Formats: sequence, structure tokens, C-alpha cells
Amino acid sequence: MQKSFLDNTLNRFRLVAIMEGVSYLVLLGIAMPLKYFAGLPEVVKYTGWLHGVLFVWFMMLLLKVWIKYKWSFGKTLLAFIASLLPFGTFVLDNKLKKEEQERLSKEMAS
Repeated sequence: MQKSFLDNTLNRFRLVAIMEGVSYLVLLGIAMPLKYFAGLPEVVKYTGWLHGVLFVWFMMLLLKVWIKYKWSFGKTLLAFIASLLPFGTFVLDNKLKKEEQERLSKEMAS
């Protein structure tokens, strides 16, 4: 049986981090200008709601990976800070992907 990408808690976290990051950019780059320049406040209402749900999901998975993978407090804090910065979750995902590739390389070399 083939393993799915989403079978891994860390991969689920990475996926939610990307979705949260995209929703944040849509909120800042599309919804907010539409609210203030086109008079469409409902765009911010619904985009903000979606972003909020994704942020809560991100935080729940962050707690789960902190415990399951025994991340340091510093690494967990940096992941949290990444969620607050535009493009931060994309940088975080890239870093986590590199760490995973290095771990797999070491396992294959052993």
C-alpha cells in the first residue's frame, strides 16, 4: 500500500502552513485593497474568516509537531513568528523540506 503525503503529521503541518500563508497574502494583497478602494468590506469578512480558521489549524498542528517531533522551543517560536509575517510560512516550508531531505539522505547512507 502506498503512503500518502498527508499520512505524516509534519507534511500536514507544512500543507496547512502554505494554505495559511496564501490566505494571509490574499487578505493583505487582494481583500484589503478591495475593501478600501472598491468599497467591498465583505471580501475582508470572508477572507479574514477563512484565514482565521487556517491560522487556528496551523497553531494546533504546530503544537502537535512540537510535541511529536520534540522541536526545541526556539524552533517552535520561529515557526509561530513565520505565521505572522507575509511569506514567512513559505520560508518555513522550504526550511522544513530541506531538513526532511537531509534526514532522508542520512537514513539512506546508513
